[in-house]
Amino acid sequence: MSFEEIVEMVDILKRADYDGKYGPYLNPNLRKAKIMTKVVKRLHRKFGVRRSKDQLKK
Repeated sequence: MSFEEIVEMVDILKRADYDGKYGPYLNPNLRKAKIMTKVVKRLHRKFGVRRSKDQLKK
């Protein structure tokens, strides 16, 4: 994974409202999965690389 990809991923995750919701979450694991899906799509759109969610979690 290149440095630019890591910076982009951190930029997405640092936002306070990256999933459009605030407050208590009923199912945090589902929320994490949706957020990682957005990260995967954005990295593919911007850099043209396909990464799995498991690769990005490590």
